[in-house]
Amino acid sequence: MRAAFIDSYGGPENITIGEQPPPKVGPDSVLVTVAAASLNPVDYMILRGYLDGGFPTAFPLVTGWDVAGEVAAVGPAVTDYEIGQQVIAYARKDYIGDGSWAEQVAVPYRCLAPAPTKLDAVHASCLPLAGLTALQGLLTLRVDEDDTVLIHNAGGGVGMFAVQLAKILGAATVYGTCGDANRSRVEGYGAVPLKYGDGLAERLRAREPAGVDAIFDCVGGDALEASPQLLRPGGRLASITDPETVKKLGGTYCFVRPDTTELRRLAAYADSGQLRVDVQETFPLENTADAVRLAEQGHTQGKLVLTI
Repeated sequence: MRAAFIDSYGGPENITIGEQPPPKVGPDSVLVTVAAASLNPVDYMILRGYLDGGFPTAFPLVTGWDVAGEVAAVGPAVTDYEIGQQVIAYARKDYIGDGSWAEQVAVPYRCLAPAPTKLDAVHASCLPLAGLTALQGLLTLRVDEDDTVLIHNAGGGVGMFAVQLAKILGAATVYGTCGDANRSRVEGYGAVPLKYGDGLAERLRAREPAGVDAIFDCVGGDALEASPQLLRPGGRLASITDPETVKKLGGTYCFVRPDTTELRRLAAYADSGQLRVDVQETFPLENTADAVRLAEQGHTQGKLVLTI
């Protein structure tokens, strides 16, 4: 099968498009013919070796944890998926390799869900990693009715889902930090946009003198460091970026985990029209390196997706 892979850590220039052995399908796994695989920051972090200390790695390394496609085969212990069914997955294994930037990928059952019927494969492939990250972060924060919530980097891949999911969970008001280029998009998701950077505390306190109930940080750095002064007494903080800093600040670090029940929940929200997915650009597998270069620049106006 054709795949995008690397033989050693490095930048997009290290990516090769070529043949790799077909995936092995375990007893509780499903073989998926990949239609689309969205990109996430973790993908270029993997390519550069930044996750090497936390996961075993198999070279040649095919990365990619998001996938939408069609079931091609099922393991003997899998009973509720069938060949030809459309599925999505957060295809994270217990090691790094054999990912979704390929014509086929073997997906553990725990990572899989039926695809939403109202989204095409390109848009559906954007749901798993970023959507689960947002949902699990908000559930960690116990976001509920009447809460006032602040999302840092509300225009990013996780942030766009976090704003919408906070509203779905019942938050009374959602604020989202963003740059001027993303202001209208953040408003469209249902948040009150706040320009990030110097003076953020003053801008927020002008609207919420007592502070907000919960902050979900998707960017780290100065935004995370400033978060405690934006919270009301007893407010909750969670971050996906910096374990040591967020714990030092009294918050919780969130690292997304596969969860088929929550993935089905995201698909249902998409089918009901409550959850919107923005895609900036698609790339054929042959142009994977170009997609990674653009992703590493940041400041995209929606998700980047490989079509395979």
